[in-house]
Amino acid sequence: MVTVEDVRQLALTLPRTTEHFIHGRVKFRVKQIVYVSFSRDGSLMGFGFPKDERTALVESEPDKFQLPRESDLRFHWVVARMDALDLEEMTELVTDAWAMVVPKFLVREHFGEQ
Repeated sequence: MVTVEDVRQLALTLPRTTEHFIHGRVKFRVKQIVYVSFSRDGSLMGFGFPKDERTALVESEPDKFQLPRESDLRFHWVVARMDALDLEEMTELVTDAWAMVVPKFLVREHFGEQ
């Protein structure tokens, strides 16, 4: 199981990321774009994820992933249960969500790619 603190330690190493506490919820964003957000109790983590792939993700592991609330379906967003994630999977999900909202050159620089 991962915690909000585990995500914080990762997210704050990602370029241009800032942390915000809005309406009782921890959120990580780049400029105005939120790429990770937690429920007030920290049991759920919403994260950026391609719309066209999210149904397959949720159907593949429904005990771990769920669709966002109906009003958020217009966004590239999925929700995960924190108690079902391990550190490796959380790292991949958060990093991929961050990569969706920053310029591609920044992703290449961060990962040392040409």
